[in-house]
Amino acid sequence: MNTQIRDLFYHTFSSEIENITPIVANGSSREYFRLSNKDITCIAAYNKDKKENLAFIDYANQLYKKGIRVPKVYAQDLDNDIYLIEDFGDTTLFDMIKLEQKQELSTDKLDQMYQKVIKALPKIQIVGGKAFDYTNAYPRRAFDSQSIGWDLNYFKYYFLKLSGSVFGEQELENDFKTLTSFLLQTQTDYFLFRDFQSRNIMIVNNEPAFIDFQGGRRGALQYDLASLLYDGKANLSPENRQRYLNMYIEELGKYTNVNKKDFREYYYAYVYVRIMQAMGTYGFRGYFERKEYFLQSIPFALKNLQWLEDNVSLPIKLPALHLLFNQMIHSDKLLSISKTKLTVNIRSFSYKKGYPQDLSGNGGGFVFDCRAIHNPGRYDKYKYMNGMDKEVKDFIEKQPDTNEFFSHVYLLVKQSVNTYKKRNFTSLMVCFGCTGGRHRSVYFAERLASVLSQETDIDIVLKHEEEKNIK
Repeated sequence: MNTQIRDLFYHTFSSEIENITPIVANGSSREYFRLSNKDITCIAAYNKDKKENLAFIDYANQLYKKGIRVPKVYAQDLDNDIYLIEDFGDTTLFDMIKLEQKQELSTDKLDQMYQKVIKALPKIQIVGGKAFDYTNAYPRRAFDSQSIGWDLNYFKYYFLKLSGSVFGEQELENDFKTLTSFLLQTQTDYFLFRDFQSRNIMIVNNEPAFIDFQGGRRGALQYDLASLLYDGKANLSPENRQRYLNMYIEELGKYTNVNKKDFREYYYAYVYVRIMQAMGTYGFRGYFERKEYFLQSIPFALKNLQWLEDNVSLPIKLPALHLLFNQMIHSDKLLSISKTKLTVNIRSFSYKKGYPQDLSGNGGGFVFDCRAIHNPGRYDKYKYMNGMDKEVKDFIEKQPDTNEFFSHVYLLVKQSVNTYKKRNFTSLMVCFGCTGGRHRSVYFAERLASVLSQETDIDIVLKHEEEKNIK
């Protein structure tokens, strides 16, 4: 793959790549890389799903030509499942939200960015959606009854059933049918972005730009607004949600006539659907794929459902759904599952292969370079052993710097563990690197895991990246 990426870059820009840096894509099977040299930077995407690639490239070109701030497509090699796009940097709206929550960014600055995003959304939906060609839609051209059914069943099978929720199958299906019929009574001839949430909104020169729109299709205006304002971990206050809703409706009036009462009724129905779709994702990624950080969003979804149940009255009857929502809101089982302890992910790795990826969605953590400790791998006696073998452990522990090195490591990590627990953080990554990733890094990773495992209120996940080479 790297060869094809290098070739495409060269044929596009007539220059060689100097740096290729992997970019973590949370919740996605796509792989992203930042490519750069002294004059050029861009993003390479690799994705085995050819239809999704075609949808992204087609949609990006259409939206870009209409003045929507999406990445420019520089080049494509669809036979090898790669394409090159404009580099929007690393800052998302969600990053700004996290900084504001840590009091490292002013509330006013975050609010100003939300206002810019709110004002941009109608343009995407109406200007971007005008005469839009959905020929290459992925996976469907419209958010119609079948699309809605997929979302509702996603919620049923991947959240309700996997979480052990109790419900009447037929009664729930009756409500699904009623809700779907109501949703499709509003105008549905706009561009529906589909996943219009804070992680897909990049901040470029203090202006919003937009990615991950390849799932877009024809649909109602309300869905994308619901995605933005009921984005789980964004944790917007009810007051801000109402203010942004009013702001959006006023902005929308510049593009089309709006019946405010009707818009709000359909809007809250779409909010329910979007929350159920999101909870299906939390269940699939969390319960099925065992990616626990997705479960951390469940309390936010339950909090949003609580507010809806207390404050919103839809003009349709959904008795089974409302009963189910209230059971979920007060479910000790759901609440206990979603309250995840701090997980310390400890990794050993080889510097020859590059740094381990942080899949928690948090980024950061510690990387400790063990190469200052004398390397047992230089000696034939230890060459085919690893840092868990007694002979190697004895060798490392005889080195004069070993205990001092570990002492510094432990004090730094312990300080972060204590702080993270107080602030209810859920993930900390600690990596140890050495030349081959088999001796010193394995030893220190094992030693730290052993010491930290004595604490009962944290979880330890230990992984050796060179495990296949450890005999």
